[in-house]
Amino acid sequence: MYKTDLFPEPFAFNYGTNLVKIPGLDGSGKMGKSEGEGNAVFLADAPEVIRKKVMRAVTDSGPTTENQPKAEAIQNIFSLMDVVSKEDTIKFFNEQYNTMKIRYGDMKKQLAEDMVSFTTPFREKINELLKDDAFIHKVAKQGAEKARESAAKTLSEARKVIGFRHF
Repeated sequence: MYKTDLFPEPFAFNYGTNLVKIPGLDGSGKMGKSEGEGNAVFLADAPEVIRKKVMRAVTDSGPTTENQPKAEAIQNIFSLMDVVSKEDTIKFFNEQYNTMKIRYGDMKKQLAEDMVSFTTPFREKINELLKDDAFIHKVAKQGAEKARESAAKTLSEARKVIGFRHF
């Protein structure tokens, strides 16, 4: 209406590489808070919580022919392993799947342990930061100040575009 690009369309930001899509544990879609508590593993989740969530991950009855294409739910588990597991672990479970010897319980136990190992440094840092109330207060105060400055600038520019004068 005002022929200006003051509020541009937002876009996903990354650091020059492809964005990583982490699949959910429910067998479809992506992992995320909005998808449901049991669908996502959070960085601050305790190891026993991670194990419980991963063990409830959706699977099927297993392959019925050798080298059978993986159903989406099974591919999701393999995709999660691609992120957190060692290459030889992934290779082992791929071979088990392709030869119809896969035991999903064993695979999910391994995935859970790999997720626990992967998230441990994050969980430890989160817990350390949560104990420092002064630091959290300082960061929140600085963030609020930056947001206020940015919002004031944007509001000023919007008022100029619309034609409002200072009150």
